[in-house]
Amino acid sequence: MSKGQELYRQAKKIIPGGTQLLSKRPEMWLPEMWPSYYSKAKGCGVWDLDGNHYYDFSIMGVGANVLGYAYDPVDNAAKHAIDKGSMCTLNAPEEVSLAEKLLELHEWADMVRYAKAGGEAMAAAARIARACTGKDIILVCGYHGWHDWYLAANLEKGDPLAGVHLKGLEPSGVPRGLAGTNLIFRYNDLEGFRSLIENNRGKIAAVIMEPVRSSLPEDNFLKEIREITEKENIVLVFDEITAGFRLCPGGSHLELGVNPDMAVFAKAMSNGYPLAAVIGKREAMEAAQDTFMSSTFWTERVGLAAALAAIGCYMENRVDRHQERIGKLIQKRWEELSAEAGIKIKVGGIYPLSHFEFCYENPLVYKTYFTQEMLKKGFLAATSVYVSWAHTDAILEQYFEACGEVFGEIGRLVKEHGTVGQFLEGPVCHSGFERLN
Repeated sequence: MSKGQELYRQAKKIIPGGTQLLSKRPEMWLPEMWPSYYSKAKGCGVWDLDGNHYYDFSIMGVGANVLGYAYDPVDNAAKHAIDKGSMCTLNAPEEVSLAEKLLELHEWADMVRYAKAGGEAMAAAARIARACTGKDIILVCGYHGWHDWYLAANLEKGDPLAGVHLKGLEPSGVPRGLAGTNLIFRYNDLEGFRSLIENNRGKIAAVIMEPVRSSLPEDNFLKEIREITEKENIVLVFDEITAGFRLCPGGSHLELGVNPDMAVFAKAMSNGYPLAAVIGKREAMEAAQDTFMSSTFWTERVGLAAALAAIGCYMENRVDRHQERIGKLIQKRWEELSAEAGIKIKVGGIYPLSHFEFCYENPLVYKTYFTQEMLKKGFLAATSVYVSWAHTDAILEQYFEACGEVFGEIGRLVKEHGTVGQFLEGPVCHSGFERLN
């Protein structure tokens, strides 16, 4: 057994759920075989506790490291901030500098507030929107974190959030009184959205949504939502935590041509250092002064300094162009290699967040087998790739060679045995939230 798996077994005894983040649970990747912990990460290279080296062609720090791991200019800015003192009774001037940079990138916005994590920033945005409007109901499309305001959607019958992100997000511990305060609509389903507006007219504080995730808006979807929310005096909030700094420097909405009343950033904005930001129009953001929102570590200096450096590096290198080029190439080669192997996959996603799915019964079996075999070839890989500046053409060719070999083996096994299930060396990976023993 690897050192990582040994440590993970110990972790599950003393850490509920084993890890701090669902996306990093080994069961979500390759149960009983995933390296689980890293000793070092640099560029898109990762070393596990046994000293094995892998190239990360999965989610690159859950989308946080768009410049690559341990990117020197950003790390140096963080180290400099540490040397000057990461915390003080007085405020860090980088608060103002970063706010000015974010507002420069988003000319429609006037004010900025900070947090440390995307989920809490989304909770802050929901609070601000409700304070601004004096109303309670929020219409939601997408994944927005773990806080009560969001999980309240699953207090309704069924599993409403399964249709917009993950299945099985149990709202245990969420006050039952929040039922009905968070209503779900699906991306590109304008009629469903209009129905929610009609049935809750005069009660809606905000529409909170990801402007883009796995597909682009169709039939003026975002523009129609913008027009309706303006007409109904509803605050429109774009969650840019995943999409931000992928299509362009700043929010994806800048490329899509629709400006919200508020937008939320984290992840790629600071390349692995904890920081989130809520930006917005003055009339919405001023409501943050009417409700108590305050936290000591929102004032910490290192994340602010890292974000300033990361945004500068992103713009200087035009990383968005690199993400688009590499993502296009990945999607093209997936299609070519799967056709050569005679296997059925469906490729999708915006180019910086490319993904594919196996078109077979029990697709998780195939996903698990793919991860299992790619790991043997030195790749952290599943069915999605978050493109980073560190994904070079030379490393990409090695990835494609490995993909071709594994796709070919899948094609052979399906032809000879009808499935790959009997060749799994451990359990099938999870696809949603499941309680661990």
